[in-house]
Amino acid sequence: MEQTNDKPRVLLGITGGIAAYKAAELASRLTQEGCAVRVVMTDHARRFVGPLTFAALTGHPVPGDWFEPGQEAAIGHIDLARWAQVVAVAPATANFIAKAALGLADDLLSTLILATTAPLLVAPAMNPQMYAHPTVGENLARLRARGVRLVGPAAGHTACGEEGPGRMVEPALIAEHVLDLLAVRDLEGVPVLVTAGPTREHLDPVRYLSNPSSGRMGLEIARMARRRGARVTLVLGPTHLEPPFGVEVVTVTSAQDMAEAVGRLAPKQKVIVKAAAVGDFRPEQCHPRKVKKSGQGETCQLVATTDILAGLGRDKGDRVLVGFAAETDEVLAHAGAKLKAKNLDLMVANDVSAVDSGFAVDTNRVHFLTPAGEVETLPLLSKQEVAQRLLDRVARLLGQA
Repeated sequence: MEQTNDKPRVLLGITGGIAAYKAAELASRLTQEGCAVRVVMTDHARRFVGPLTFAALTGHPVPGDWFEPGQEAAIGHIDLARWAQVVAVAPATANFIAKAALGLADDLLSTLILATTAPLLVAPAMNPQMYAHPTVGENLARLRARGVRLVGPAAGHTACGEEGPGRMVEPALIAEHVLDLLAVRDLEGVPVLVTAGPTREHLDPVRYLSNPSSGRMGLEIARMARRRGARVTLVLGPTHLEPPFGVEVVTVTSAQDMAEAVGRLAPKQKVIVKAAAVGDFRPEQCHPRKVKKSGQGETCQLVATTDILAGLGRDKGDRVLVGFAAETDEVLAHAGAKLKAKNLDLMVANDVSAVDSGFAVDTNRVHFLTPAGEVETLPLLSKQEVAQRLLDRVARLLGQA
């Protein structure tokens, strides 16, 4: 069997429930994340969605009956079981859960579950009354006791028209759990604080000073740090983006809000990554009511906000401290000056005036600067890849400490 050594290997099992159609999105997401995905379907699953869909999404054929001539000549089920680094079953019906709990092996998927040593993830999906049955609960408890990761189910309106727990959770969440199981956990248990997003400095209830930051860079750092085992706290300014699961989120609005939250949380952290685009100025006065035009040429007096990063640098201790410099000119000069002035271990600098690496885009082109004078310039990368490169450096700094 093809080993695809350069890619994480995921075996996706699909059983016979209406949620089987959602497994197509899951297969697609995992493939887009760089995983090699092989799909195994039960006979009942094939009645809900065709194997050709998954073959097209993953680039691999979906094996059929395990007694097909030629397939078992190569001991196909053992080969697949050894190939997988993670096995995920989504949706997992009550029938499959019972077979997995009891160790039954009467089709290809249930046999693979017994033959693999890879971590197993199960995403239950069934009628709410079935999910509430004591036998299902007992079977899930058996799987959980064996170390199987159970994801869901979610509560809500089900295809059968009933309300309650039983829906398969969304593919995006299942994909995050799969990627979590695949990750190298070199930050296991390390407390990491990440700030992300813009701040808003209000003039009155309807107007404020802010910037175009979406918070995506900081969110990806938080997401990747959690995957690598860190205990992540995310201090998040106003954004339309959803924070990653599995992190503690503290929402803030203004620079002062963020300063107070970071000051309260910092003493318990081993790593602090200040990726937020904090406003440097705020209106001197925030009016309680909307300021009306008078035609007299209104003015707004600005005052400086608290420099959160400088404060952290003054009381750095043995923490790893990472800052971001969003510049529009003389990027390396300005970033280098901030690195020294704020006592950082690493500065991440970028030109936010560039259309492909500024605010509110999915890519970034950054420079890593160190106190020793090293400058590493990365090519244009996804913000997720930038986050991984940054965390590689953080892990090395922790090792040196």
